[in-house]
Amino acid sequence: MNILKTGRRVPALISAVMACLVMGVPAQADTARTTDGAVVMTDAGAVRGTVATDHRRFQGIPFAAPPVGALRWVPPRPAEPWRGVRDASRPGNRCAQNADAISGLPGSASEDCLYLDVTTPRSSRGLRPVMVWVHGGGFSGGSGSDYDVRRLAVRGDVLVVTVNYRLGAFGFFGYPGLAGSGTFGLMDQQAALRWVRRNAVAFGGDPRRVTLFGQSAGGDSMCAQLASPAARGLFHRVVIQSGSCTELNVPDVMFPGVGAEYDTWKPRALAEGIGSRVASRLGCADPATALECLRRVPVADLLAPQQPPVFWSPAYGTPTLPVHPARALRDGAFNRVPVLAGTTRDEGSFFAATYPPLDETAYRGLLALSFGGDAERVAELYPAGTSPRQALGSVISDRGYACPNRRNDQLLARWVPVHGYEFADRDAPQSFEFPQPRDFPLGAYHASELPYLYDIMGLDITLTPDQRRLGDTMIGYWSRFATVGKPDVTWPPVPLVRSLEPGGVRTADLNTRHNCDFWDSLL
Repeated sequence: MNILKTGRRVPALISAVMACLVMGVPAQADTARTTDGAVVMTDAGAVRGTVATDHRRFQGIPFAAPPVGALRWVPPRPAEPWRGVRDASRPGNRCAQNADAISGLPGSASEDCLYLDVTTPRSSRGLRPVMVWVHGGGFSGGSGSDYDVRRLAVRGDVLVVTVNYRLGAFGFFGYPGLAGSGTFGLMDQQAALRWVRRNAVAFGGDPRRVTLFGQSAGGDSMCAQLASPAARGLFHRVVIQSGSCTELNVPDVMFPGVGAEYDTWKPRALAEGIGSRVASRLGCADPATALECLRRVPVADLLAPQQPPVFWSPAYGTPTLPVHPARALRDGAFNRVPVLAGTTRDEGSFFAATYPPLDETAYRGLLALSFGGDAERVAELYPAGTSPRQALGSVISDRGYACPNRRNDQLLARWVPVHGYEFADRDAPQSFEFPQPRDFPLGAYHASELPYLYDIMGLDITLTPDQRRLGDTMIGYWSRFATVGKPDVTWPPVPLVRSLEPGGVRTADLNTRHNCDFWDSLL
């Protein structure tokens, strides 16, 4: 763990004022030096949070106007200022979403959801690095307030901001002629970053050291923000956890045969075609009045399952995301900042566990749908054995996550410093609701690293002493990267990665672990 020395009061205050001048934001009173720090003045008004022995927390702070009524499918507007002191002791609304039986997280019917939370160590010193967390959930679920980031903030000595963004049809709806088509959720993330730039100093954060980090759909969002010209200058480092910037789409192997509509990155024309189809189903077929009609559609109708199902995700070929992130990385046309990127060792076991029990015939049928004439080669390298679901999980892990991540690293490393990792605790505690399959262990499954960094709402997870030490090591790496742009001075060069395991860390080769040369040969 990297702990910066506490500066004297006068130099720290000068540093805060200079940061304000550099970033073009007003200097705010340093409330931590005059009170317990429970009240902070933001650019829209004062907020009162909660103060504990080791941290301060401010929840439910609006960073944009509620995108309701006529503002549904409109780029985020500034939040209205308020008088007096706003209560910031409770989180804001979750963005509209269905309940998730697997994670156990609740649903929401609220579109008034553009809120963020700030957690910072209580101790007073100079400006701290800022880490802005973008949650996962398949672009359709989750909330920033699901993550209790106290451990990361206090042990890492960083200011952590967790944000909401519009999800599903509300965040990624596309329609011909609609400004922001397919990218409202990405624009919300950028609005939160602009809020951080204006207000970080008030909470003791350094707006010149902002690290954007996210997992799963949040990791994919990192790729989008790297590739988005509108995000230039809003962050200075990026952590990509289980996300992919490449043209290889995970759903191809997770759900073979579903087609381009399930791709993570959709061309604008496809996104708008999906939106037009949905509009017709909801009784808003006339292009002249469709958007006005759609803005009157109840939330429940937009959350209701579609047939065939719709996977809402970002559109490229748009002002927010002009090109596919893979192309931006290849061409070097992205926001060039240091990157820490990685996956878990057994990403695919989580997804394979949701399949009904497979026999060898069904397994080979899935491979045929996914890989066509190469299916036999895949089956030879990943035989069904006694557990076809375990074999499928390995295919998803390698082809869908580990090897695309290696390609991400190699593309990025042509332009910026890149540090690769793999979370490899194969005894990680289970953090979801459905029973573990009997025919294979889950290992270091998708999202299994999250409880090592912070606590998660509704989950009662106990780490062993070795796992707790691994979590402390990871917090040290993440926070040092946020502080100086490098997680450790001895980090191996890409394509090698640092394997994060209980009892220590070591260097690993993703090709050896995940047959990446084989998968690259099929591209």
